[in-house]
Amino acid sequence: MTSRERYDAVLCGERPDILPRVPILMQFAAEYIGSNYGAFASDHRVLVEANLHCAADFGMDQLSAISDPYRETAGFGGEIEFVCDGVPRCLKPPLADAKDLSLLAEPDPLRSVRMRDRIDGVRGLKQRAGGQHSILGWIEGPAAEAADLRGVVNFLVDTMDDERFACALMDRCVEVGVAFADAQIAAGADTVGVGDAVASQLSPDLYERLVLPRERELVDAIHAAGAFVKLHICGNITHLLPGIAELGVDILDVDHMVDMRAVRAAVGRGVVLTGNLDPVSAVQSGTPASIRAAVRRVYAEVGAPYMVNAGCEIPAGTRPENLRALCEPVPAQA
Repeated sequence: MTSRERYDAVLCGERPDILPRVPILMQFAAEYIGSNYGAFASDHRVLVEANLHCAADFGMDQLSAISDPYRETAGFGGEIEFVCDGVPRCLKPPLADAKDLSLLAEPDPLRSVRMRDRIDGVRGLKQRAGGQHSILGWIEGPAAEAADLRGVVNFLVDTMDDERFACALMDRCVEVGVAFADAQIAAGADTVGVGDAVASQLSPDLYERLVLPRERELVDAIHAAGAFVKLHICGNITHLLPGIAELGVDILDVDHMVDMRAVRAAVGRGVVLTGNLDPVSAVQSGTPASIRAAVRRVYAEVGAPYMVNAGCEIPAGTRPENLRALCEPVPAQA
């Protein structure tokens, strides 16, 4: 099977030859080709080269356009600073001092510089991959983008004392997210990741009333455009699992502090699980032997459908032999 064929097989309920390997690589990938995180996040050509080299050298089955959370934020008018060895920084959230949506710029995925750069990255990956790999696009979820625009503390307070504004802001984020996802799908993404990290900090009630309906709107729109959906929420999502089970996502990334057996019990066999090795203690600081054992342990716990991944991004400084161990072929079980 090609990488794309085994990836599609899992999503279609079929048995692949081996488990697909879909690690999240950003700073690691940039430094692996002798570049840096700032260049990776600001220039799609660096992102494309880094992904292609890592896929070839480590046996990855997916190429990814994920880089940082501030593509849409820049489109909304946020000023972004790039640093060589760290995540880009939003110097000041556009709505940090005012709950006024009219202050936001109108993002156009094809004209906003950072949004267009990701679209160009997807297109470059598609052209260079020749149909052999899955291509992952990426957008921010409604809670995550709202937090980027207001600041995390402001947004969390809004959800408790001004739900009307919090919902209006998230609705605006969903509109832009749908347009951004559509543009990446048109450029060649077969899957769109939705990153909604701050959602893990909400209570089940707030998540299910305020965020879940808006995540579902994104999921439905991406499916309607013909792509698969991956949901990535950093942190402990155990308390959110009943709601997440209703979303209809195709793939769920699971962070390392969550019991994978509880996730499988909540979402059933209709969702592909990925994760949930600790990126630092298990992957960066582990040994090839311990990483191989951990992958097999998680697979034994959850069974099919499953794809190999850590709980989040593979850290910079991870030894190449450790990433090779994570991506070592694991035969799929019947």
